[in-house]
Amino acid sequence: MSNGYEDLMQRPKMTEKDFGRLSEFIQKELGIKMPEAKKAMLESRLQKRLRALGFGSYAEYCDYLFGPDGLTGELVYMIDLVTTNKTEFFRESAQFEYLFNTALPELVKTTGAGVKRELKVWSAGCSTGEEPYTLSMVLMDFAERYPGLGFKYLVIATDISTRVLELARMGIYSAEKAESVRMDMRKKYLLKSKDSSKELVRIMPELRARVRFRRLNLMEDDFGFREPIDIIFCRNVIIYFNRETQQRLLAKFCDCIDAGNYIFVGHSETLNDFYLPLEKVAPSIYRKIA
Repeated sequence: MSNGYEDLMQRPKMTEKDFGRLSEFIQKELGIKMPEAKKAMLESRLQKRLRALGFGSYAEYCDYLFGPDGLTGELVYMIDLVTTNKTEFFRESAQFEYLFNTALPELVKTTGAGVKRELKVWSAGCSTGEEPYTLSMVLMDFAERYPGLGFKYLVIATDISTRVLELARMGIYSAEKAESVRMDMRKKYLLKSKDSSKELVRIMPELRARVRFRRLNLMEDDFGFREPIDIIFCRNVIIYFNRETQQRLLAKFCDCIDAGNYIFVGHSETLNDFYLPLEKVAPSIYRKIA
């Protein structure tokens, strides 16, 4: 029986040529920066695919991936492994307070969004669903706060990873993850598992019904929206792209919204240095100008 050290020594190594082929493809197709410093990370994450496919080298894997069978069958697995998915309920909570107290009342007043027509919020890079379900909680709370409005909304949640989208659609989370949800919202919107030994919660059906999940690569030219989006949440996503890709993507976001509508980004991201028709209205929150 081989020990762990022997197994480690027998693992195939990623050559500079292999890394060059993969990193160039990842940046071109996904927009994700893949500098030399990420070589070890990429090698480690793709290790399981080499084992699953029975390949003895990354060169074999590259030849398969870039062949006709690989681009149709393997690409989705590779994307799941190289993308980073980190999220939580009510992450950067001040933004949801601004949404409830300022952005929503302003949009209802100026455009009739949610009243004259359905308000549409896009969660771009939604990962396992915590962000879009948080948005749905906030929007449903707003509808309950102002029952006379007949407020209606839809959250469109997209991600490039089919794996995280499958988890998001289920809407099942550990009770520990749900601790960041306010207690009154937990009681209203989260259902406890009937099996007390499983510390799990599930998003209530009425809330899930207001969220539509679909796969989308942000590098695509057409996002598929035929009507303007009122609010875009794209937080902690553009940090993985180079500046040229960031500018192109943000410009496409601006094309998806009308003047007066909002874009929310992550606290570590700033749009001040980009040439965009946006004004900053709060930390990491921007509004499109005419």
